[in-house]
Amino acid sequence: MDHLTPQNPTPTPDDRIVSSQPQLDDLREFSLRPKRLSDFVGQEKLKYNLNIFLDAARTRGESIEHILLYGPPGLGKTTLASIIASEMQVNIKISSGPAIERPGDLAAILTNLQPGDILFIDEIHRLNRSVEEVLYPAMEDFELDIVIGKGPSARSIRLDLPRFTLIGATTRAGNLSAPLRDRFGIIERLEFYNAEDLSSIISRSASLLKTSIDNASSFELGRRSRGTPRIANRILKRVRDWAQIKSDGRIDMAVVSDALDRLGIDELGLDDVDRKYLLAIIEKFSGGPVGLDTVAASISEDSVTIEDVYEPYLLQLGFLDRSPRGRIASASAYAHMRIPHPHSVRSSQPGLF
Repeated sequence: MDHLTPQNPTPTPDDRIVSSQPQLDDLREFSLRPKRLSDFVGQEKLKYNLNIFLDAARTRGESIEHILLYGPPGLGKTTLASIIASEMQVNIKISSGPAIERPGDLAAILTNLQPGDILFIDEIHRLNRSVEEVLYPAMEDFELDIVIGKGPSARSIRLDLPRFTLIGATTRAGNLSAPLRDRFGIIERLEFYNAEDLSSIISRSASLLKTSIDNASSFELGRRSRGTPRIANRILKRVRDWAQIKSDGRIDMAVVSDALDRLGIDELGLDDVDRKYLLAIIEKFSGGPVGLDTVAASISEDSVTIEDVYEPYLLQLGFLDRSPRGRIASASAYAHMRIPHPHSVRSSQPGLF
């Protein structure tokens, strides 16, 4: 297959080991990605549906319909796109929304596709509006409108395109325009993984990395991976380094505990940055409510980074509430940080209700 990987990963200020955003080290994990749908762990409902769609398309001898995959980062959208291409035995071209800056960039990609090829666009919600408009007839009618010349002498010609499949991936499905979203025949959401599925992914990755790991250790790593395979593989590689230098190369519970303690990853997958953010709300602002910009300034962090990168997992755990008045640390956050909740302290005093 023809893989055109983006020249640069998505730029992000978050280089934490527990970040679900792609990092430079993740570009080397292609060898860990499954090549067949039967090897893909988790996402059972999505896999069952895709199997039906793939079998039906192969039976008819047609390309599969355009597919939109959405969900949090790091759950396997790019991997699934490559698997679909492998299952259909066609080539895949990989690009991203920010990389396709002008309609001409998209036209160059589309005119180089062969019949049945798959075009995968990551972060499709970030496509330029003028580029998106060129994509509409390409997806619907497999035709491309090109303007030749400028000014009064400009004329438009329409080129026929081979039947291809567009697979779009996004972490923000709500940011897609309705006309673009409506042109996808198959729309599937990826969910966070449970610890058992992540344990299976870690065991498989350890085998490919020629690293020995026991079941208890793989489950513990999976439990601390924030429901995300990308994080699970990243943590596995760091713990493998620990085992190689500090032990005999085998990953056991002693190595896992030592490595993750040193890396600052607790039993729920929170790291120092997560705890710093929660402590700021609890100790500096009495648990909230506090405005996002205010708490961001208190920990010298960008508010957009906090909202897009730090908060989603804290919200998933129920450690944080977003209210019209600001952020509020929940009773569960107090308990995890081992700090008495003010309401429980007051209610335990005589005469207080």
